[in-house]
Amino acid sequence: MIESLSDVLALDARLLTGIAIAIEVLASLGALFGLYRALVTLPERVMSPQAQAIYRNAFAPYQSWLVAIALLSAADLAIIYTYAPRWLDWFEIALGLAISVLVSWTGSRVFKQFFDQYLLSAVIKSKRKVNSELLVVGKVLANTAIVVTVLFIFAQIHQINLFGLLASLGVGGLAIAFAAQKSLEQLLGGIVLYIDRPFVTDDYVGLDDGTFGRIESIGLRSTRIRTSGKGTVMVVPNSFLTESKVENFTDARKIISIVYLRFYRAIPEDEKALIRQVFLDSTRDIVGIDPRSTEVTFSNITDDSGQSLTQAQINLFVLGSGKFSMELRRQLVDSAKQNVSLQLKEYGIAFDLQERTTNVASPITI
Repeated sequence: MIESLSDVLALDARLLTGIAIAIEVLASLGALFGLYRALVTLPERVMSPQAQAIYRNAFAPYQSWLVAIALLSAADLAIIYTYAPRWLDWFEIALGLAISVLVSWTGSRVFKQFFDQYLLSAVIKSKRKVNSELLVVGKVLANTAIVVTVLFIFAQIHQINLFGLLASLGVGGLAIAFAAQKSLEQLLGGIVLYIDRPFVTDDYVGLDDGTFGRIESIGLRSTRIRTSGKGTVMVVPNSFLTESKVENFTDARKIISIVYLRFYRAIPEDEKALIRQVFLDSTRDIVGIDPRSTEVTFSNITDDSGQSLTQAQINLFVLGSGKFSMELRRQLVDSAKQNVSLQLKEYGIAFDLQERTTNVASPITI
């Protein structure tokens, strides 16, 4: 009798525990849903109109990811700072790593959106000399800073002595570095060449000492160049290539960007000179655009009703080598065109900026 009573009490205890867990799960889901709604509507209630515009353009496309990160982070912290079974430790580490990767990816995408939408336009409007390569470096450094920050936060939460780990690795690495200084120099040079990619296989390059030839292969320690004329193969240490000037004749190219403006009337000569000067001033300080080759030509046309109109054709020569650099310079040109449009409207010159911007790629004559 006593044993059956104990079984009934144990069954009732398990039932009550299950009901309590179910209630806790439902309450947690309700709290998470309320938190999600609060996070979604929070920007519209506390931000200024300008901040709301930035949020809509840069952050809103990734709002679901940001909310998911917040909810997963709350769950991760709950596991860390509350009593939990031991088997949840491994799950928490995997969850923390997943959150770190998600934060790094989302942060990089949000910064790219903010960079493309606002920073490029702000640089153009400031009318300062624009160095597109510096913008590329800034973009890379920002992404690196995001990853490093996430890494340090993960180490701090999980009580990992990251500085001690780096210091211990540094002491051992220092001894190896002294023993193989030259070899490490060449290996690091090879890594720099792979990352920076000043040339690739089959490119024609020229060195400081007058060597001219075609790249046969790029190794970790050295690069092989087939010299022009003699046809011999020269083996050049990568450390030498990273410290000397290398002129790449194959990768040099230019993009001819052709922009068309159609005015609603015939433009007199003085206004043509003004339009030409506005366009030259707006693109002169953009590094990567050859100002000497910028051409602004006008032609008289007649519309369907027989009215005489003026059309302007602007040829911009965008110089560059890497695909990423050329794409960034195209964005700078687009921002410059917007700046030109605003200035011409301030002068009261009505026009239609036609969308058929033509980008013609052509090699630079050596």
